[in-house]
Amino acid sequence: MNRKGILAAGNWVIDRVKIVDRWPEQDTLALIESEALGTGGAPYNVLVGLARLHAPLPLAALGLVGNDPNGQLILHDCQHHGINTQHLRIAPSVATSYTDVMTVRSTGRRTFFHNHGANALLAPEHFDPRQTSCKIFHLGYLLLLNGLDLPDPEFGTRAARVLAAHRAVGIKTSVDVVSELSNRFVQIVPPALKHADYCILNELEAGHTTGHVIRQNETLRIDAARGSARKLLDMGVHELVVIHFPEGAYALAADGRECLRGSLNLPDGYIQGTVGAGDAFCGGMLYGLHEGWTIEDCLKLAVCNAAGCLAHATATQGIRALAETLGLCEKFGYRQL
Repeated sequence: MNRKGILAAGNWVIDRVKIVDRWPEQDTLALIESEALGTGGAPYNVLVGLARLHAPLPLAALGLVGNDPNGQLILHDCQHHGINTQHLRIAPSVATSYTDVMTVRSTGRRTFFHNHGANALLAPEHFDPRQTSCKIFHLGYLLLLNGLDLPDPEFGTRAARVLAAHRAVGIKTSVDVVSELSNRFVQIVPPALKHADYCILNELEAGHTTGHVIRQNETLRIDAARGSARKLLDMGVHELVVIHFPEGAYALAADGRECLRGSLNLPDGYIQGTVGAGDAFCGGMLYGLHEGWTIEDCLKLAVCNAAGCLAHATATQGIRALAETLGLCEKFGYRQL
């Protein structure tokens, strides 16, 4: 089969983004200065981001939404962006997942309050790799998909079973993980890595999975990022590990190729919110990998796409067309790492 395109599955979420004047102490007050609805969840953010890049490849969605206005909003938004929704199904009697995203205006830092909704019901029976001609299958977020994070007697987790089924028919697989402070990483993430061609995650998620301390007292430790990437490959990732962080990203391939790339040197006042920046980075990487680019060129698009995302409070509305996105590196330059 001549495979082409990206199928993304997992968490389908409506983000209710609120810009607040400060992060309050418990039992105190903060003011909401503005609010907006936006895309949320790995597949929704990645696919809409790729559509906004005007990426010339088939895009397809898989997952569950509720039979409610938010579910209809997601379906119509995907269709508006040319995303195939054949496998984005409505789960009756369950609400569409949503997240309240509280973003502090002065810093862009955000805090999430999440409702699992229909995503909790996503299970292996919703997947059939024989029904897709995609080249890359992206699944996210591990640790936030109740039905796929469950144990599996053969593969370790149900998510690992789904990934293995896609690899078995010649599809490249990619995984992403949610950021949370817990000890669940070591149970849920490693089984999936054995059936992932690409693993793209941030420094917090990589550190919790491998035990490396990549950020210590707000200081980024590049040596620990390198060690964590090597361990993720040793844990089973087949082709490429990418660890991204606000300062940039590090990529390590199974054949030993590596690349360290700084993020863009953005001016004061540019960042309107950081929600979705990791998914924008991921979407840029996946596009480059789909097109057979070098690791260096993939990372260039990834950091530029993340920078575009940062220009808006929502996860995807700051993303621009491909040529304009790539031009951001000439406009702002890279940070030194």
